[in-house]
Amino acid sequence: MKKKLTGAAALLISASPIFAAGIERSTQSIGILFEEGNYAEFNAQITRPKVDGNDLAIYGGRSTGNVADNFNVVGLGYKHQFTPQLSGAIIVEHPYGADIDYPLGRSVMLGGTKANVESAHISGVLRYKFNEAMGVHGGIRVSKASGDITLNGAAYGGPFPDGVSGYRARLDSSTKAGWLAGVSWERPEIAARVALTYYSKIKHEFDTTETIGPISYGSVTEVDTPSQIALDFQTGVAADTLVFGQIRRVYWSEFRVDPALFTNDRPTGPGDPLGLGVTDGLVNLEDSTTFTLGVGRKFTDQWSGSAAITYEPKGDDLVSPLAPTNGRVGLTLAGIYTQDNWKITTGINYMKLGDASPETGTPDTARANMTDNHAVSLGLRIGYQF
Repeated sequence: MKKKLTGAAALLISASPIFAAGIERSTQSIGILFEEGNYAEFNAQITRPKVDGNDLAIYGGRSTGNVADNFNVVGLGYKHQFTPQLSGAIIVEHPYGADIDYPLGRSVMLGGTKANVESAHISGVLRYKFNEAMGVHGGIRVSKASGDITLNGAAYGGPFPDGVSGYRARLDSSTKAGWLAGVSWERPEIAARVALTYYSKIKHEFDTTETIGPISYGSVTEVDTPSQIALDFQTGVAADTLVFGQIRRVYWSEFRVDPALFTNDRPTGPGDPLGLGVTDGLVNLEDSTTFTLGVGRKFTDQWSGSAAITYEPKGDDLVSPLAPTNGRVGLTLAGIYTQDNWKITTGINYMKLGDASPETGTPDTARANMTDNHAVSLGLRIGYQF
């Protein structure tokens, strides 16, 4: 039961589409460490989101159009069992990304606003088992990221110098490192396991070019990808039946994008530095907690299946236009086929995205309502044990 069903648990938790803060595309998982023996895997995910709404009625009520582009995510993993006590893994994943684009000619308030974020992580992790029950794990995570953000529309106060409409920030690629550490408990005879993992924040330093009107300004922008804590658990509850889940806390408030020109005070004299005086910065997000609970069932020696529900409570309805959703509820179904040393897991996820109101200005002022949105994702994982 453990060998066949834990693959579904990992797929449903780590490969379902993520919209926490609008930039998270997959959770960061160390589940591969718990595969038996030596193990290699490839995973892929395609996601088709629908995120649209309307300007508020007082601004004309025009449709925003769909502002979230389709995206694909792939990952690789390799786990090696060095000794009965010591194992290690290399994990390649793409946890963060964004393709937000408010089409021109639609929303008066936000048309032309867009954000593109790309990232890739490579993690090297070791696990040591003290006995059949207790183990520890830890390692290094190397992150490469870049971004390109444009603000446009009447919500940003018009063109420079009256407002910041037309502002663009290009953040060149940055590569930095962080770490992870955790502890695990297992009871193999009932397929029980609890693993607690802390992921550190990673401090990037992006060479940044900001442009608005006739001004082009170069600087370095420090951005922290957020730290997080994940509690993963599973246990057998009956013959050929497994219950699994995860509680994950992500400290998105650490993730701020504050380019120098954008956030500097506006100059009051000839000797003052250039600045647009936007104290909230480009991105300012709330922390989130996400809950996942699922059940897996072995049907035959070759076939197993799983289902899981994901829930993330809503926060403040006023959100960044670059992350225009608020909370989520999702259902994921997966099937696992095992033949010899091969394990193929496929999954489909439907995610209901919470309504939100993109805001700009100080104080925060709602500019649009994004309602009745969702995302559909298909996932595939191919694993080989040797």
